[in-house]
Amino acid sequence: MREPTTLSSWTGALCRQLDSLGLDSQALCRTAGVQLPSAAQAPCRLPLSATSRLWTLAVQHSDNPALGLDTSRFVWPTTFHALGLAIVASDNLLHVFQRITRYYQVVTDALAPTLQADGDSYLLSLRQPSDSAAPHPAAVDAFLAIYVRTCRQRLGRDYAPQAVLLRRLAPSDPSPWHNTFRAPVQFAASVDGLRFARADLLRPLADGHPQLAAHNEALLERELALLQRPWSQRVEAQISQHLAAGEPSAERIAERLCVSLRSLQRHLHDEQRSFEQLLASIRQRLACEHLTDPRLSISEVAYLLGFADSSSFSRAFRRWLGCSPSQWRARHAS
Repeated sequence: MREPTTLSSWTGALCRQLDSLGLDSQALCRTAGVQLPSAAQAPCRLPLSATSRLWTLAVQHSDNPALGLDTSRFVWPTTFHALGLAIVASDNLLHVFQRITRYYQVVTDALAPTLQADGDSYLLSLRQPSDSAAPHPAAVDAFLAIYVRTCRQRLGRDYAPQAVLLRRLAPSDPSPWHNTFRAPVQFAASVDGLRFARADLLRPLADGHPQLAAHNEALLERELALLQRPWSQRVEAQISQHLAAGEPSAERIAERLCVSLRSLQRHLHDEQRSFEQLLASIRQRLACEHLTDPRLSISEVAYLLGFADSSSFSRAFRRWLGCSPSQWRARHAS
């Protein structure tokens, strides 16, 4: 089964909420196996299995099954990176939810939102991909509450959707859900989602900024393209980019790709590749390219490939092609 991932900054919002309740979010993260990056590190992507364990612990330790409904108060516009900024700059709510459904994978691939017109309303559905586990119900609550909070920030505090659909079974006390959404809530539904009045989604927003939204959409398109490439290609691109700074470690490349080392190793294993294979393959290819340039010395080629010295490069080259770099260069000299 495929392991979905979630942007670490989204889990960071949950941690801020736990801290505000007097709970030790760092201890709960360690127990759940969640490794959040430090403030100085780039955000990463966390496996759904780990974040679901954190949600379970959060609900247990807070003794609040409705915990996810309040997580939206700890979400910042930058929590969802360029998607959050594109949402803030959208000129109507229809564009907000169209952007969410197009770029959701930038935040998480654990849920696949769809937006369908249905007469005088729109239905936003959060569907679980068939090849992955379901997110924790509290996480689903949090996403839907964030969407409604976004509507209220743009249309006014009294805004309410037409209806709320939740796959979770009805809790013993449903009042927190009714109080949060201020709309009819259907539990044990076939899908998680929100129903909106068509007129509300089409209402122009005075604070929209189409140029800013378009700028962030361009960033999102690039990010989406990267996310949809095979993992081996993503790793190869990062290795090529960082070789001249020294031999890149798997840990460093994992950090650049916003995943944990364990997740990166698992993704490569699924593609029947390893980091060591990719590193050697790229070095061999680039070595042959560089050696055809007579302006580069053997030492300079070794440096460009991230080797500590020319001797290390020569030994590796012999393993690859059975001869020294200078011999290979002499044979292929034009």
